Amino acid sequence: MRTAKLPSFEGGSVWLVGAGPGDPGLLTLHALNGLSQADVVLYDALVDESILALAGPQAACVYAGKRSGDGATQSEITKRMIAFARAGKRVLRLKGGDPFVFGRGGEEALALVSAGIPFRIVPGITAGIGGLAYAGIPATHRDINHVVSFVTGHMAGGDVPDGVNWRALGEASPVIVIYMGLKHIGRLADEIVAAGRSPDEAVAIISNATTERQFVLETTLARARLDAAASGIPGPALIVVGDAVRLRPGLDWLSAALHGRKLDADPLGNARSRKRRAASVP
Repeated sequence: MRTAKLPSFEGGSVWLVGAGPGDPGLLTLHALNGLSQADVVLYDALVDESILALAGPQAACVYAGKRSGDGATQSEITKRMIAFARAGKRVLRLKGGDPFVFGRGGEEALALVSAGIPFRIVPGITAGIGGLAYAGIPATHRDINHVVSFVTGHMAGGDVPDGVNWRALGEASPVIVIYMGLKHIGRLADEIVAAGRSPDEAVAIISNATTERQFVLETTLARARLDAAASGIPGPALIVVGDAVRLRPGLDWLSAALHGRKLDADPLGNARSRKRRAASVP
């Protein structure tokens, strides 16, 4: 196998690296190259331990927290990152998913610009793409949607975002992928139903996507709050709304590989047939 020509990691610089949704096999070559050279790996809570294990022996792995109020604040993380770089270290800022998709990578990069620190952006596979694929749910399918929307389920303070036009989103986007919305799933479902979506519309909640702990709960907008509570499904989790969820019986390749489950060759057709039969029952 030919070896790609990959860049050197210069001292006194920062690489903002996306670690992907969890499975270390989803890392990019640039991410792996950076991990092998870094002096300091400043990582968030969403980064899986199996990915940290790929750091070189010279690397100090420094936890940055940022889950449910633990760890350092964003301001403290940024200051620490700049201080390491000014000390001549090769600093790899490791963030779950992609740094520029709900990862505050833009804020950190602008802080580096202000501090005069050279940096590189290494994109990662965001959970809204990788997590859906591992759950057997396509983000787009030509028989279902030509639009998909990615939206955060909470603001920095933890509340539901007040700047999202849920009615417009519900009307315009057949498939909606909500990051970090498990805490507010009942309210989010109510907002989407209020926008005109059917209470029976399919919903999937994907916890610990792409890892050995992945768990997928299928429900509906009407039952999302109750089913999530009853299942005890843990965060971090993605919420997927739309008919793309109904393709899962045919595309849940991971369950088929692990448990020998037979896949459905016509999941949309069979789902419609089941719906018609249920409607005809007196």
